Amino acid sequence: MTKELYTELYQISFSGQILDGFSDAEVRDNVKALFRISDERTASLFSRTRTTLKSGLSHDEALIYHERLTKAGAAVQISAQPRTASPRPEPKTPPPEATDTRQPQPGPAGPQQEAPFEFTGNGREYFGIWIVNILLTIITLGIYSAWATVRNNQYFYGNTRMDGASFQYLASPITILKGRLIALAVLVAYVVLSEMYVEAAVVFGLAFIPLVPWIMVRSLRFNAINSAYRSIRFDFRGSYGQAFMVAFVWPLLNLLTLLLLTPLVMKKTHQFIANGSRYGTTEFELKAGTGDYYRFFGKGLLIAIAFGVAAFVAMQHIGFTVGSIVAAIGYLTLLGYFMAGIANLFFSSVHLDSHGFESRLQPLQMIGIYLSNSILVVITLGLFTPWAKVRMARYRAACTSMLVSGDLNHFVAAEQNRTSALGQELGDAFDVDFAAI
Repeated sequence: MTKELYTELYQISFSGQILDGFSDAEVRDNVKALFRISDERTASLFSRTRTTLKSGLSHDEALIYHERLTKAGAAVQISAQPRTASPRPEPKTPPPEATDTRQPQPGPAGPQQEAPFEFTGNGREYFGIWIVNILLTIITLGIYSAWATVRNNQYFYGNTRMDGASFQYLASPITILKGRLIALAVLVAYVVLSEMYVEAAVVFGLAFIPLVPWIMVRSLRFNAINSAYRSIRFDFRGSYGQAFMVAFVWPLLNLLTLLLLTPLVMKKTHQFIANGSRYGTTEFELKAGTGDYYRFFGKGLLIAIAFGVAAFVAMQHIGFTVGSIVAAIGYLTLLGYFMAGIANLFFSSVHLDSHGFESRLQPLQMIGIYLSNSILVVITLGLFTPWAKVRMARYRAACTSMLVSGDLNHFVAAEQNRTSALGQELGDAFDVDFAAI
């Protein structure tokens, strides 16, 4: 039986690349079992030459192949074949391991399903990476710090999973090292000028100010484009003008209004980061209103006033010690409120196409982890640091979910098609710590 329809066909291609978390031998065995092919044929597929594994597929069939091969550890790509009006035979062979007859539903429509994040790392494992990074950085007089950054990020990205897949960090240590050497050269030049010619140092500092927004944009783009999920890179397309407003104009207006614009400044910062970000070619969007930020800061102000009044009354009528304890409890409560609340507000307001996110961090748990981590780091003279970072990463991931509308596999496959022809412009490394939370 044939179909006389004007059909869009797809193909699955493979160039021998494997996904993070899999070994080469493991992926070879998986692919061999899926397609029931010989050792020689399997070896040819991993020769780094782009090979078409299957062609003439419908979109649903291509998604099934992609899902099976991704779970097997193979970094495969879906691409569209030229349209044809010729009759298309029904598929004679099922997709690999197609005992599961579920068909991916195209399109984003449908009820939202929760896809929770999880962090699978552990402190003992990360301690080995952390201590080696420190020792090699000291031995190499800081040169190894670029490799240490990459190893740290690869560990935390690779152990952060969502919907059965890990995130990837793809930056090159050499690129980061070049960026840091440039920054070091600028710093040395400034110090030399300040020692020899004070006026020249002032001019140098003023001339550097317009570069700050540019560095912000390049840093965010470098970190984004070297981050990936299911082999699709993120991106950042915020403009210099937007960065200039966030870095200088809005903070200045906030000072002139005696900090009354603090919630608005926070919203503008979040908006700059979220709306400038991309997954493949699809834009993120911050949907929170200005009122949401003012209500959040208003509740924080009420908490501060309540504990401030309680601490003052306690000092006046009970004693200084009791009042100090109340003030300390108030400070910790406020700290936990903002640590958890800002992250919840940001993530729960971000959307990616029809998909949303949810963050459910709890202030008391956040401050409990923060305090216990700090105490243990001090007691152990810093040796507990790896466990502290893992504890916080695990808790943040456990409280974060993606709210998927319809089928995430369909969305990912569509992004692979759109981004397959895009070049990877990695640019210079300005790995400056600038983030929404």
